[in-house]
Amino acid sequence: MYLYGASGHCKVIIDILQSNNQQIEAILDDNPRENSIFNIPIVHTMDCKDFLDKSMIISIGDNLIRKKIVKKVNTTFLSAIHPSAIVSPYSEIGEGTVVMAGVIINAATTIGAHCIINSGAVIEHDCEIHDFVHISPNVAMAGDIIVEKGTHIGIGASVIQGIKIGKWAVIGAGTVVIEDVPDYAVVVGNPGKIIKYKENKSNE
Repeated sequence: MYLYGASGHCKVIIDILQSNNQQIEAILDDNPRENSIFNIPIVHTMDCKDFLDKSMIISIGDNLIRKKIVKKVNTTFLSAIHPSAIVSPYSEIGEGTVVMAGVIINAATTIGAHCIINSGAVIEHDCEIHDFVHISPNVAMAGDIIVEKGTHIGIGASVIQGIKIGKWAVIGAGTVVIEDVPDYAVVVGNPGKIIKYKENKSNE
């Protein structure tokens, strides 16, 4: 399999895959600055002609960049789940999604495609996490929460039960979300308040 993106996020995915005894043939990058990461070769995408025949994970932390790469690359995407993560057999994990060490995903929760569920995050029962979402380390999410496409929830944020967070929103680090969040909103503080709206660059 290949990884796409020689980033810091890539290093964590390598660790997860190797913990599961999965082999990585190469790391693809559009602008490589190194020759290898952890002895895995980095190859410029222009120099690699057969990667479309391989399975892949997009190893880039930026939600919008992951979305753009998925649109231009027609291949098979795999997920990666750290062996220390606790994932309910009654949950669903989409293709290309990475679940890191110490994560808990409880029953009847669905995680979309190409998401990042970062170290120590807790996602309770009956949540819906849509595609290209990033749940940062130590985020705590109660049950029955919806997080729509492309949203980023920052480190240590908390979300109470039954909340809906719109698409391409940003929840700041440590924020406590106690009411619904509109599309493209940037929310910070305790309790969380909207401070601005992002420009829509998602081409949706």
